[in-house]
Amino acid sequence: MNNDQIEGKWKQVKGEFKQKYGKLTDDDVTYSEGKFDEMMGRLQEKTGKTKEELRDEIDKW
Repeated sequence: MNNDQIEGKWKQVKGEFKQKYGKLTDDDVTYSEGKFDEMMGRLQEKTGKTKEELRDEIDKW
């Protein structure tokens, strides 16, 4: 899965959350994106894997 596909999926999820939970703002969603990026960075640090390797692993789940 490339970055464009991941970004597209994230936009879909973000839109669904906004529809389901109307009180969510763009700031809430941006905060969540930041936390995901932080988590990926920590996984990279702990495992020594690249972002691509981690994304592949996540995709397989």
